[in-house]
Amino acid sequence: MKIVRTRWQTTITKINFFSFFIFNFALFLSGCASYDAGGNVQRGRFALMRGDSKAALNYFQRASEIDSDYVTRIGPIKEGVWTYLGRAHYTNGDFKAAQKALELARTRHPDDYFAPLYLGLALAKDGDRQRGAKELQAGLNGLNEWLVYINRNSVDKAYWDPGANIQSGIQQQLARIDSKELNWNDLIAGSEWVGMELEDEGRKVNDDKRREQRDGSRNDGN
Repeated sequence: MKIVRTRWQTTITKINFFSFFIFNFALFLSGCASYDAGGNVQRGRFALMRGDSKAALNYFQRASEIDSDYVTRIGPIKEGVWTYLGRAHYTNGDFKAAQKALELARTRHPDDYFAPLYLGLALAKDGDRQRGAKELQAGLNGLNEWLVYINRNSVDKAYWDPGANIQSGIQQQLARIDSKELNWNDLIAGSEWVGMELEDEGRKVNDDKRREQRDGSRNDGN
């Protein structure tokens, strides 16, 4: 009886060790996938900002295949890989593909407010302006809430939209939606500006913080 218990215990130990190995290996693979997806998203962002939407589409497509739940975070602001993919489709003029990706983005990350912003733009460009206006309004309000939160609660508030230009732009687009005679050309152009400016603002914030950290390290060394 004692021998049977020892063999059983040995078997359990082996199973536990194997499970521990598998778990840690899965974590390692997950980390590698997130790293690879993040690299493709960052390259896609740079391509999108410089106007190369075809290259951006390829990067975002690759990232979505590697990690379909990947999210870029800058403080409280977040943007998922499906939103980026939808934005690239939108910029390329494929509004149906953009809507499909952005609908998925809204389902996966309801607090990613870039998704309804660009979904509204894609719907408006595709002819569904009634729904497009609702989505644009939801996206603009959500983006505004992010900026208000940062200004009130974040230690990084000095970095974000210091002249309140983006917030002013958001308010201008919301006023256009509420106007009796909605000028869609102005609303679309203004909403696109908000999306790109806020995207670039995130890049500037990261650059400014890294620069200050680098300068601080040099001063500490002296």
